[in-house]
Amino acid sequence: MILSDNDIKKYMDSGKLRIEPCELNEQLQSIGVDLRLGTTFKIFNVTHKSHVDLADKNYEPDTETIEIPEGKPFVLHPGEFVLGITKEHVEIPDDLMAHIDGRSSLGRLGIGVHSTAGHADPGYKGRLTLEISNIGKLPIAIIPGMRFCCLIFETLSSPVQRAYHGKYYDTKAPSTSKIGEEFTGAQK
Repeated sequence: MILSDNDIKKYMDSGKLRIEPCELNEQLQSIGVDLRLGTTFKIFNVTHKSHVDLADKNYEPDTETIEIPEGKPFVLHPGEFVLGITKEHVEIPDDLMAHIDGRSSLGRLGIGVHSTAGHADPGYKGRLTLEISNIGKLPIAIIPGMRFCCLIFETLSSPVQRAYHGKYYDTKAPSTSKIGEEFTGAQK
C-alpha cells in the first residue's frame, strides 16, 4: 500500500522514517516527499577509456567530481548522462520501501531522473545517487537546491529480515557503479 501524506508524516514524527533536512510544508506531497538536488555531480569522461569492461572487477569509470553552489546552474547537454545526489539524507525503516520518481515538470523538458534503479530498499540509509539524463534537444540548466525528484513510500507485508546494508549503504556523494564486486570469478 502506498503511504498518504498523513501516514508519511506519522512515520516521520515517530522517527522511524528520517529525511533531513526537510521542509515538510514545502516538500510533502499527497503521496510522497519531494527531494532536492544536491551540489555534487560526477561527470563521465569518455575520451580516456574505450568501453566499460564488466569482466574487470576493478573497473572504475573515468569520472570527474564537481561541486556547483546551491542556486547556481549546472548545464546538462542533450544526450549527456551524469550522476547527482540528493540534498537530503534518508533513512528508511525495515517495513517500508521507496520509489524514486522524477518530477513531471522536469520530464516534460526531457530530464530523466532515473534510467534504472528507481527504488530505495528497506533499511537504506544515506543520500540517494540520481542517474540524470537529458533526452531532450536543448541544453537544460538544472539548479542544485531545486525540488528534483519524489520519494513515494510503500508498506511491506511484514518487516524485512535482511535490511539493506549493501555496497551503496550510507552514501554521501554520487557513487559510480560497483558492479565489479558482483563478479567474484573475474580475472584481470
